[in-house]
Amino acid sequence: MPIKDRRKTHKMQSICFHFCLFCVPTAAVCRRAGEALVIEEIEVAPPKAWEIRIKVLCTSLCHTDVTFWKLNAGPASAFPRIFGHEAVGVVESVGDNVEEVKQGDRVLPVFLPDCGECRDCKSTKSNCCTKFPFTHYNGMPRDGSSRFKDSNGLDMHHFLFVSSFAEYTVVDIANVVKISSDIPVDKACLLSCGVTTGVGAAWKVAEVEQGSTVAIFGLGAVGLAVAEGARLRGASKIIGVDLNPDKYGIGKQFGVTDFINPTNCSEKSVIEVIREMTDGGADYCFECIGLASLMKDAIDSSRPGWGKTVILGVEMHGWPLSISSTEILRGKTVTGSFFGGVKAKSDIPFFVKKYLHNELNLEGFVTHEISFQDINKAFDLLLQGKSIRCIIWMDK
Repeated sequence: MPIKDRRKTHKMQSICFHFCLFCVPTAAVCRRAGEALVIEEIEVAPPKAWEIRIKVLCTSLCHTDVTFWKLNAGPASAFPRIFGHEAVGVVESVGDNVEEVKQGDRVLPVFLPDCGECRDCKSTKSNCCTKFPFTHYNGMPRDGSSRFKDSNGLDMHHFLFVSSFAEYTVVDIANVVKISSDIPVDKACLLSCGVTTGVGAAWKVAEVEQGSTVAIFGLGAVGLAVAEGARLRGASKIIGVDLNPDKYGIGKQFGVTDFINPTNCSEKSVIEVIREMTDGGADYCFECIGLASLMKDAIDSSRPGWGKTVILGVEMHGWPLSISSTEILRGKTVTGSFFGGVKAKSDIPFFVKKYLHNELNLEGFVTHEISFQDINKAFDLLLQGKSIRCIIWMDK
């Protein structure tokens, strides 16, 4: 679908073809760390070879966006920037060498590349693409360059290879998944990061089996998605651990059977409570917050002999994780999980089918919907702990 050039200096609405013109949509731009986003006109370059330009239909806000939004130092901190990495859109135009999708296709941009060519992408053991490692934090994956310019012609920084807080964005073909148009766009949007990470961790990393016991530390979007994945795998007991008492009622929608609020554990530790509830320790534990202390609690709460702990949270303070060698010698295992072990191009269409067959609960994750112009409200809701996922509609 060609798009219209809306430059103020060009009063006539001219057709913008991908091979010759830049397009001028709007984006929610962050100029400085922690500052409110500002809706601005930007210039979006045409796609180069192996790239596509996407018209974003809707996007959502993830905790990772907020983490980097606050970040004011280090190589991953760069401003001005266009955040956003959970979205769904339609292919507007394609660059050379793109055969996987065509103009008009419904697609999901994802932050983790899936090139299909490197050793890791071809292996069933990993989803960490080695052809496109996270070398370029702030630009396109192949060369680190930008496809965005502000109204003054200055380059703007990308975010996680997606930058979906814009009406149009440019994404490498390795970061794009073609999906069925049968799934509602607001539900499809959820599968581009958080929900896929949690469900994938239960399915692909832990491989939760029928009748097993599960403990989840943190019932945010990822933790709830872990519960949903464990439910679908037939876990008999799914224990949610969270400081917010409202999360128990929410968690029940996704299969949480038991709930522990650490502030109410006055006589016993959370570890002791979980061990009692699971006859010695949970078969699978998931840490979804990003605190080394909770990672240790999760490991200590797992069952000796075969207990498996999956670390999903990024340690928010950069602290190391200390594990007792005795716990490991007793047969426990600890593993990390990036994007839930999911290979985007093959696994996300599978999750779409699960939803279309009424097996995967996606509706429960959407707590708010707002217009693109009100995008800062999404930040307020998440920071106040009021939303799980807020859908941001580009055309409302």
